[in-house]
Amino acid sequence: MRRSENHRRGAPWLMASGSRVDRVHDNVATAQSAVRLPLHMGYPGQDKHPRFNLTSVCLDSVRTLIYRDGHVHNDADQWEDTNMPKAMDIKEFRSRIDNCDLTRRQAVSALTVAGVGLTTMTFGPGGVRAQESLPVDDSLQVFEWAGYELPEFYVPYVEQHEATPAFALFGEEEEALQKLRGGFRADVGHPCVGSTRRWRDAGMLQPIDTSRLTHFSDVFPSLTDLPGSIGEDGLTYFVAADWGNSSVLFRPDLAPEYVDTEDQKNESWAILFDEKYAGRLGIFDSVDGVMAVVGSVVGAEDPFDMTDAELEEATKLLRKQREILRFYWTDQTSVEQALASGEMVAAYAWNSAIVELKKQGVNVTYMNPKEGIWTWVCGLTLLTDGPGDQDKAYEFIDAWISPASGKNLIEMYGYGHSNAKSFELVDAAILDNLGITDPDTMMANSRFFGEIEPEVREKYIALFDEIKAGF
Repeated sequence: MRRSENHRRGAPWLMASGSRVDRVHDNVATAQSAVRLPLHMGYPGQDKHPRFNLTSVCLDSVRTLIYRDGHVHNDADQWEDTNMPKAMDIKEFRSRIDNCDLTRRQAVSALTVAGVGLTTMTFGPGGVRAQESLPVDDSLQVFEWAGYELPEFYVPYVEQHEATPAFALFGEEEEALQKLRGGFRADVGHPCVGSTRRWRDAGMLQPIDTSRLTHFSDVFPSLTDLPGSIGEDGLTYFVAADWGNSSVLFRPDLAPEYVDTEDQKNESWAILFDEKYAGRLGIFDSVDGVMAVVGSVVGAEDPFDMTDAELEEATKLLRKQREILRFYWTDQTSVEQALASGEMVAAYAWNSAIVELKKQGVNVTYMNPKEGIWTWVCGLTLLTDGPGDQDKAYEFIDAWISPASGKNLIEMYGYGHSNAKSFELVDAAILDNLGITDPDTMMANSRFFGEIEPEVREKYIALFDEIKAGF
């Protein structure tokens, strides 16, 4: 699945708000002082949105951060986790920012590794430092995937309010759910449809009145009644917003035997279990994703509810895979960097990775595996007991599913959008390059990530945790 997992490895919670961390360790303050400067780097679509701010972000917990040897690290145990990207020397970080030599995602990744929250950072076109930034409106709290807080993805809301909501960012759905269960409150959430029932059963969702969404009528019909989006009461709890694929991204020059030929289909999920490439493989740290992959390889009829025999075979494969992986990843940027350098040969990845690597001229192929490619759908939900303005919550959801926002999502991240009219705004050559010129047919032929029954999910989670722990 794009981003659903049971445990996020080594990454701190980032909270977007105007508040500051009241008590900060001296070393954290030292690290933050090294990055308190405006960023002036370009970004895709900058001609349409010449300036915006990434919002102020605070570290939810700063106690694990230490500073040593001129680098910023998490605590020693987390730092040894090979899933974590490498530390960047602070002088290098500042130099690359000043020279416009960091993408937004690389900057966020570097700071996340450091455990340092972002202060207000303004991005402008062509390396020109923006003079203005969007204020943060605390009357709307959005619990969002990291990287999805960008104003390009809710254009009408920004145009109407000239502000961004306050964001709390997460990296996977299960941890997000546990945070909500622990008492965290926000107005809007962004789970994937396979997790919606779990969130609803936990009492975290309230129904959505789709008549208040002006763009809902333009959502692909196939995305309006996905399993999990409609409750047993017949009410809507999930509005599809973004969709895309999960597949293998690999270096064909390093693994030529997995390249399709005119006579033979060679692209396969099996590469992620190939001992020939031990230490050069990666997979998303996700129960949904891992079970979809291993279930495909063992030929399970339903990877999200495997029989005992299928699960036994899958377990053997996962234990074998654990020994040959370079890492389980939670930050796709680490996959992109490793594939670009040749450090890795293949990894589970989403569409956005191939967009980024192709821009860099890296020789990569996004597989259409013979076992089938997986499609995920994520969307917006109204959270129970939201502390903010519900009218703004509806405006935000409606803005997210607007054609203008969808155009930006397609062009910037290479993902599909729920609004059919979005595709009419994107150049045909871009859609062709992304393989989504005919989204209706593509979705009709896809294997969608399914909803995992609660008892099955708990069994999968326990098994996956056990395997990662070395048992």
